[in-house]
Amino acid sequence: MTNLHARMARMLANTNCLYTDMTWGAGGSTADLSLQLALHLHNTGHVSNMHLTCTNMEKEGDPVKAVHDALQQAFDGGVRNIVALRGDPPEGEEEWTATQGGFACALDLVKYIRKEFGDGFGVSVAGYPEGHPNRISELSAEEVESMSKSEKGRCCTHDGVTYVCKDDDYKKEMDYLKEKVDAGADFIITQMFFDAEVFKAFVNDCRKWGIECPVVPGLMCINAYNGFKKMTKFCKTRVPLPLGEKMDSMKDDPHAVKKFGVEFGAEICRSLLDFGVEILHFYTLNLEKVVYGITDDLGITTNLIEKSNESDAKDMVAVGSAWARTGDSVKGTKADGTTVVGVVKEIKADGMAVVEVDGKEVELTKGSYEKVF
Repeated sequence: MTNLHARMARMLANTNCLYTDMTWGAGGSTADLSLQLALHLHNTGHVSNMHLTCTNMEKEGDPVKAVHDALQQAFDGGVRNIVALRGDPPEGEEEWTATQGGFACALDLVKYIRKEFGDGFGVSVAGYPEGHPNRISELSAEEVESMSKSEKGRCCTHDGVTYVCKDDDYKKEMDYLKEKVDAGADFIITQMFFDAEVFKAFVNDCRKWGIECPVVPGLMCINAYNGFKKMTKFCKTRVPLPLGEKMDSMKDDPHAVKKFGVEFGAEICRSLLDFGVEILHFYTLNLEKVVYGITDDLGITTNLIEKSNESDAKDMVAVGSAWARTGDSVKGTKADGTTVVGVVKEIKADGMAVVEVDGKEVELTKGSYEKVF
């Protein structure tokens, strides 16, 4: 937290950014911390843009109360911008399910914000140039051969398997995005992508669908090989063949990866700026060096990379389970099958949680424990 606060201050002073995003954990797992950080941003001069997921957020038996309270606290604290999201399944669960009587999707949240707070918040929503991961399908060899031109433009291949959001599903995605904008969203922030042509096609499709609001490209900074491979596979992101081959050639050289992250980032940004994009939204991963390198390369800043400080980089990388953190109460299963409830004292780099149970410390392996509300 101390390191993150310092980085927030540096990045604002160095870049004079338009706004600063604060993400929200799956199932509201980091709700209190996310709200605190969003308020801290506002109180220290940032234009705070707080992500808010609306599902699995039950409070006192009410599936709406937690969302309303988060919005009210943000508003009362001066935060005026919300990224309205459905939310991913909680850690440990593969499928998302709606809570009875609660919000079923981001569209519900946009409508709720406008109903309860009017124009009190600026509202942005997510857009998926390659289709939402839940709508991306694994293709057979025959299906790969019969893909349409648009499907070929957004398909991806990971570990020899080809995936794509088929045209019919993509149309449903665009129809739904239009509903979110019509319900009151001011602009769209996209899922990460590494092929500028996919973004351009998406923007053109937005205009064909009558979506006229700004579409802001979400740009994932390349900081490390393993993180790049993990995220692109998880999100089923299209990775152009030259990019994939280049990353594989540097997988054992972290410094070369960061240097290339700057070069590639600047290259894709230039392509987007030439296309007419006016805002660049960087997913920084709480790091600054690659962002500074990109803005320097673009001429937006000068010699900023020399001011980067990533001596604390290892401390900024999440370890263990994002669903439970030090100080949280968790329920877990020991190696002998016994169920225990206790308070997390430490989360080790391999995800092992050291939990205090009845005055004694117990170790629970990653995946064997979850946060208790």
